[in-house]
Amino acid sequence: MAGMTALPLQEFIASLDNSCLPRILQVCSGVYFQGSIYELSGSEVSFSTGDLIKITAIELLSVCCEDISNNEKFELPINHKGLFKVVPEAMPYSTVEEMMSLRPVGLETCLPFTFTNHSKMTFDNFTLGAGSVLTVLSIQRHEGEEDKVRCHVRGQQETSAEVCIPLSSRGVFYECENEECFTVQEIMSSPCLRSRKFHFINTIKGDKPLVLSPVYQVHAIMTLRKNVLKFPSSLEVDVIDVTEQCKDVNFVMPLSLTEVFSEPNESFPAVVEILEGPWSCSPFKCNWLPEIKKREHLIFHSKGTSPMILISSLKSRKAQQHFLVSQQYGGRFRKRPRELNSVYELYVASIQEPGLRVSVSRNCEEVEEEGLPGLSVGDLLEVVGCKEVKLPCGSKEGQKQTVEALFCHRVQEQDEEDDDEDDEEEEEVKQGDQREEIFLPLYMQGHFVEVLTDNKKYKLNDLGKQFKLPLDVKVVSRDTTLETDPLVGFPCLRIEAAMMEPTIQASFLHKPDHCFQIPTQWLSVSVCFTKDPLPWSTGQAPTCRLDTVTEVTDAFLYEFRKKDNSDAAPPPRPPKKNLSSSKSQKKPSRPSRKGVSKADKQAPRSDKSVPTKELGNLNLDGKRRPPAPLPPASSDNRPPPVVPRKQSVPEVTTGKAHPNTYVHLDTTKKVSLTDVAADVDSDHDYEVVDETLAAMMKNAQENILFY
Repeated sequence: MAGMTALPLQEFIASLDNSCLPRILQVCSGVYFQGSIYELSGSEVSFSTGDLIKITAIELLSVCCEDISNNEKFELPINHKGLFKVVPEAMPYSTVEEMMSLRPVGLETCLPFTFTNHSKMTFDNFTLGAGSVLTVLSIQRHEGEEDKVRCHVRGQQETSAEVCIPLSSRGVFYECENEECFTVQEIMSSPCLRSRKFHFINTIKGDKPLVLSPVYQVHAIMTLRKNVLKFPSSLEVDVIDVTEQCKDVNFVMPLSLTEVFSEPNESFPAVVEILEGPWSCSPFKCNWLPEIKKREHLIFHSKGTSPMILISSLKSRKAQQHFLVSQQYGGRFRKRPRELNSVYELYVASIQEPGLRVSVSRNCEEVEEEGLPGLSVGDLLEVVGCKEVKLPCGSKEGQKQTVEALFCHRVQEQDEEDDDEDDEEEEEVKQGDQREEIFLPLYMQGHFVEVLTDNKKYKLNDLGKQFKLPLDVKVVSRDTTLETDPLVGFPCLRIEAAMMEPTIQASFLHKPDHCFQIPTQWLSVSVCFTKDPLPWSTGQAPTCRLDTVTEVTDAFLYEFRKKDNSDAAPPPRPPKKNLSSSKSQKKPSRPSRKGVSKADKQAPRSDKSVPTKELGNLNLDGKRRPPAPLPPASSDNRPPPVVPRKQSVPEVTTGKAHPNTYVHLDTTKKVSLTDVAADVDSDHDYEVVDETLAAMMKNAQENILFY
């Protein structure tokens, strides 16, 4: 760029207008160079020596006023209402044309204009003496003749005359101060006035000469800059114009996927280059994500808004997985029974599906004092609706609280009986299922499984049309268009939600027919359009095979639920219990109907089971165990008295015990244990067993083996 003259940025921009744009400038030197970053009105500007800037537009922003006497600068808005007067130039003009060229373009609107002549002049038969004051009234233009200015001349004795002076007349002319006033906008609109000096009217700074310079808002682009730069032209930077030398320079503008989605449809298909890859913590876990890296090229086939389904696997020993599935998925699903872990979940499910039937999957003990009914495994419940009922809720006797409860029918279905005649007669007597009305408070704990009778196969889009979400399903036939279907093999999948996502259908250059969908709002990637040709002939685009299943991370699910956060009310809290009331006594749940014998069904129920906490109060005599005696009140630290040793004397002890009711005893042979005496003279302390006693013990052992 040798031989080119560098100009200050403000001076160069002031010489431009929108008709000569765009222009390419190169930064030479100045205050803002070597990568310095300055924040100006919320936008960062960074220029280095040698940077290329493409000016696309300029916009008048304000006016910079410089006081010549002290070099003080200040800015005025373009809509400033103050008025200015032109300061006459101290240097003389040699011709009338030179003096008039410094007037505004619309001269007729700025007349009259006054100047003085310091030399003697003669025009035809009229002589103009030195020191004459002339006021320009108008400009006379005649075809084929030289332009003249019609002036009013004021004499020394208040005489006046009019004279026409040619523009080419030479002499010594000085400009006089006029009464003309200009606004900031008028001054900036005239290139001639911008080169003059002004002073304020009726202000404190009225006598100080000012130089007014326009300050433009410059709109420019730079290579690898994402946004359009906006900076004032007052930056102290020297630039040179290199438009002709840099015609073929391509200014690359990075675009996000959201910005690419806003491009017109005519921009697709196209080859793009990745300028910046995704973050390390991407919300996707798929096979195409590792190939999305810097300097890689992609084919963007098309854009559109695609219906997507969020599907999750249920929690189990394996890690929970989440998938974003397109409605173009070709597999088939079958409904699975939902597992509901509280009465409130059962209530929410019943709103989505009226007439819901569930089966109890875990026993629930009855609490009479709180009004909680007992549930047994296998109980069939049919949800009717939600009602307000009055329950004790653990309060004092006679006081009840109004709570919301789920009104259900406990249906006792007819069990399959054997082929006995008695069973057939019993079935003839029964007419329909027996129904028991129960109320389940919404705060009650419980475990239920949905009862399904639907065994049909559904497409993914049919499930969204016919049923409400969430919905538990299982893949029964895979999508044959996929090499490996990741949804196959899960015992149960839950369809969480449906959404409309703006997506871009893309593929790699080495696999142009293997396409995948990129959700633009969930992947942060910077790309730029290139001029590279597409890898197929014109009009012969390949048939694309689309990956319809994309695995996502827990972070995606978390962010999605944050966006889809609803104002649904939380589950109700149980009412406060009265601490003065007695402890609630829980009754055991009814036994499950599964595996119950016929004799058990016909036998009446008895709730006479002994609570566990009362077993400790029983003894062999059937009497209540007396409380433990209190320790003796002794204040001294004397040791306890020593009990004297018993003497070994021949003594017979008698004792009685309750007969063993589980052993059939022969009542004809009764032997009193008191008749057996110990042998005092023996050398050992072992008890001698009588033959009659031995026979009785043998008989008892045989009876036990028989039972």
